[in-house]
Amino acid sequence: MSTSAQSFHAMRSRKLIVAALVVVAALAVGGLPRLSARATVARQTAALSEPTVAVVTPTRASPIQTLVLPGDVQAYQEARIYARTSGYLHRWYTDIGTLVQSGQLLADIDSPEVDAQLAQARSDAATASANYQIAKITAARWEEMLKSNAVSRQASQENASTMKAKQAMLAAALANVSRLEQLQSFEKVYAPFSGVVTVRNVDTGALIDAGNGGTPAALFQLAEIDHLRVFVNVPQDQAADVGPGTKAQLALPQLPGRVFAGTVARTSGAIDPASRTLRVEVDMDNRDGAVLPGAFAQVSLALSTAHPGLSLPTNALLFRPAGVQVAVVDPKGAVELRPVSLGRDFGASVEIRSGLRGDEQVIVNPGDAIGAGQMVRINRHPANPV
Repeated sequence: MSTSAQSFHAMRSRKLIVAALVVVAALAVGGLPRLSARATVARQTAALSEPTVAVVTPTRASPIQTLVLPGDVQAYQEARIYARTSGYLHRWYTDIGTLVQSGQLLADIDSPEVDAQLAQARSDAATASANYQIAKITAARWEEMLKSNAVSRQASQENASTMKAKQAMLAAALANVSRLEQLQSFEKVYAPFSGVVTVRNVDTGALIDAGNGGTPAALFQLAEIDHLRVFVNVPQDQAADVGPGTKAQLALPQLPGRVFAGTVARTSGAIDPASRTLRVEVDMDNRDGAVLPGAFAQVSLALSTAHPGLSLPTNALLFRPAGVQVAVVDPKGAVELRPVSLGRDFGASVEIRSGLRGDEQVIVNPGDAIGAGQMVRINRHPANPV
């Protein structure tokens, strides 16, 4: 073969090699991105098939729960003071806002009719007493004469019966005197207990009707404010945790920053079927008079339970047709749906009465489509699992 032929073949071989290299390079440039994209899609598919979830472990719920409810503040005792005898108001001694003591005189009533009736009743009682004494002496004298058979037994017995009749008439007269004396004593109106006068409905010279001519009107209204009763309606779910001795704190909107202590004194002992609540009475000391009866208050009750359950965030709950459930991740990464029963509501968390042991990994914010047996991956460093 000549030299020129050899050179031609060598040049042709080099061209073929260069062309092959160009083809390989082109295939590499076009195929590698596709391979990378396929790998990326495969990884994303795997990630979507096993979603990443945040989990929490149940904690022991607090034995104390603060329940805040509206309360109605009332006087410890309150009474309307009525007249027991009719007449005209002679004078009143206390106006609204006056602090009075038990037994303090509030008003005087002039009742001349009662005074005249009492004077007549006393005279009738004196007459009855004189007639009884005469009958008593006569009966005793006839009893002595009967011993010597100077008079008949029938006459003696008649005189003894007359004496007993006079004695009964004297007792009736004395009873009438006592009744009118009591009516006369009602001419002075006294405070039945210590407190503040909240209402005065009469003025000097006003006609006082004790009810003989219709419905009587109250002269005064008296309220004891040294101690107050605060009534609270506790929902049925928390009723079992409230009882005498439960501590309470009261806050009033007109006194920001100030808290008043109280104690549950008694409950109604029955659930109101209309509101499904338990009527609870909280007693509080108010000797400084800072809280006024009739006010509105926010009452915080410290409810305690002897056997608290577990606690989970509320966003870990699944509300399904079968009931309330939680999604638990087992050691293999599979989801298990556990039915649970709820207890107390703490707002951001809720008490779990049954369904969990306490060592489970519970998914927070589970998706609606999550199902039993689904494989998931746990995010070991969540920013905020709750």
